[in-house]
This record gives sequence, structure tokens and C-alpha cells, in this order.
Amino acid sequence: MGSSRKNNALYIDQEALSALSLLKAGLLSPVTELMNASQTEEVLQTGLFRGVSFPFPFILAPAGETNEKVLSTAEKGERLDLFVDDEHIGSITVDEIFTIDPNERVRQIYGTDDASHPGVHATLRRLGKFAVSGTFTLNHDPLKQVKQTISEAKQRIDAQHTTAIMMAANPLHRAHERLIRQTMDSTDLVVIFLLKPYNNADLSYDIRSQVLEYFIQHFLPQNRVVVVPLEHSYIFAGYNEVIIDAIVAKNFGCDRLMIGQNHAGVGMYYSQNSNQSILDKLVGIDIDIGITHEYVYCNECKTLVSTNTCPHGQHHHITYHSDSILDLMKIGLLPPAVLMRKEISAMVLCRLFPGRIQNIGKLYYDIMPVDGLLEEQTDRDFYIKLMELYQTTSLT
Repeated sequence: MGSSRKNNALYIDQEALSALSLLKAGLLSPVTELMNASQTEEVLQTGLFRGVSFPFPFILAPAGETNEKVLSTAEKGERLDLFVDDEHIGSITVDEIFTIDPNERVRQIYGTDDASHPGVHATLRRLGKFAVSGTFTLNHDPLKQVKQTISEAKQRIDAQHTTAIMMAANPLHRAHERLIRQTMDSTDLVVIFLLKPYNNADLSYDIRSQVLEYFIQHFLPQNRVVVVPLEHSYIFAGYNEVIIDAIVAKNFGCDRLMIGQNHAGVGMYYSQNSNQSILDKLVGIDIDIGITHEYVYCNECKTLVSTNTCPHGQHHHITYHSDSILDLMKIGLLPPAVLMRKEISAMVLCRLFPGRIQNIGKLYYDIMPVDGLLEEQTDRDFYIKLMELYQTTSLT
């Protein structure tokens, strides 16, 4: 049985399954099928598919000797079973098999084929030289619940305008909070697509989801924000990311996409005697795209400000770099409250360093103000109270 299965099976990974799920659910429309050779060439030449912007051909070209052998001999009309981690997840009926250049493929996605680029390296390992087109089926629809969640949220408040934010929140800091609040000022419903990458994220999806839900439950009107997972596969990578973000947000039912000015792909370039960005090249994607200016903390203004409205120089600004904030937490330090809300810092540190505080009761009652009642304290309580001590200013 194992031998016969190999003769009519393709082995793909979770990342490929994620991309196929988006396609099958109609979330990459106008692309609704795997592209054949002529459609691939059309997109390469024009950057359009059926008159609508699409940054690169959507193809299935899995790597591996077994896959190469199957695809090199497959015939039109043949059914190939699809497997992920030895689990049968669907099938594809072959329409056409054609060759691709993996290096050209990664250049389309990342703008380079330099193997030192981490995305290029990872994607080249996943790409074979044969692509297959044809109708396919999947046994499960992992996006059905996501679509239903968004639809129910819109109906619940009769939302006329829905805005998408693609966010890693790795970790969730004050600038993220300001972006969410500012977006809520101009829309009925905010859909936060919490990115779920396939590489090893610094903070797990579970931690980031828990933190974001806590922030919404305690500091925002809950009925106007919904968080849904978005598996962030390689098709979202590279300098074309904003195009795919816009297409997916539109097909999820959003009429606006809010992004930061440092979002991948929004960089300016000079063309035809004017400054342009990739947004100027979008054709046929009916969604508004808003770009927020960078947020910083200004030690002269004494608050969080936009770089577009603050008159003070960069030497007065504290910037919100997620990787640097996370570096503080990885070595066990509480980020200053100006960077992250203390309750959120406490939640993350508790997950990163479970049970690390020894004799917490004694430590808590030795250095913290208490109301005289002896109560059991948690690591999270300790971190929050410690931050409050940091914020005491009478002796500083």
C-alpha cells in the first residue's frame, strides 16, 4: 500500500497547505485556482491577473525526489493525493505540469535570490522544479471559523466600515495600542489579523494571542474589535507583502487596511519624475489603504506622539522596536512602562520564565506596600507591583 501511494501522491508542508487553504476559501480572489504555464507567464510579464494586481504567480511546486518523480511522469486528468506529515489532506486532478526556475521564483517574492537572505534560503528548500496546475480539494476548511467570526462580529454591531490590521504583536507595545485606538476612531469594526508564522517566532502565538485578548478585554470596547489568526506563509513575505495583505483583507470582508509607514513594501522609489511606492501600482483591488506615521515617545512632549506632529528632534525620541523590547524580556527585565503596559509585561515574563521567583511570598511582603492582609501572591502580581515601584518618582 505504501508503494502504490507514492506513485500518485504529493507531499507538501503546512506552509503550502496554508496557502492552498487561502486559495480554496476564495481569499486570494481574483486568483481562485493554481496557475498554469500561460497564466504564470502573464503575471510575470504584467503583474496582473485578470486585470487585477497580483505580485507573483500562484503555483504549487513542492520539493523532494518523490514529488519530482511523481510530477515528471504525471498525466493530464490523473488524480494525485496530497499529504502533509503523512496525513491525507486532499487531492489534485492534474491539468498541466510545467517547469519553473526556483531562483526566479524567489526573486519574484523577495526581490533577490541571495541565499544569505533567510526567507530566500527557507523558500528555496521548499521549491521543486516542476509545478502542477489543476482543480484540487481539501478535506478541511481551517478558515471557515475565521470567516464566520468576522461575519458575526460585523452583524453584531451592523458595521458599515471594517478595517483590517495585520499585526505580529511580538510583543504588544504602546505604539501597537495607539495604532489600534487610532484605527477605531475612523471605523466601526477593527479586525486584527494576528500573524502566525511558520518559523520559530520569538513569542509563541499562544502568548501573543493571550496578551492581545487581555488588552482588548480590559482597555477597549470589546464589541468593536475581533482578533483572528492568520497563518503567515511565504506568500506574505518580501516587498510585495502589502499587496497580498490588501487582497486577503478585502476578501475577508474588510473595506480598509491600516498599515504603518515601515510596513514591508511601502518604501518609496523614484519613477517617471515622481516619488512612488508599491501602493501606486495597485490595480483593481477595491480597498482603501491607510498609512500611519511612526509613533515615538518624546521626552519633551511627555507623551506618545507621531513623528509627523512632534517638533522635537530624534534625540528626544524613544522608538518602539519590537525586537529590542523583546531582548529586554528575554534576559528577564521588565520593560519600562513607557514601552509596554505593566500588566502585559508581567503576562509575558510569567510565560517566558515560569516559576523563576523563589520565596515569592517573603520577597513580596518584604519590599512591597501591603494592606495588612496576607494573601497568596503570584509571579504576575509581583511583576506588576515591582513596576509600580519603578514608577515612584519622589526620590528620583
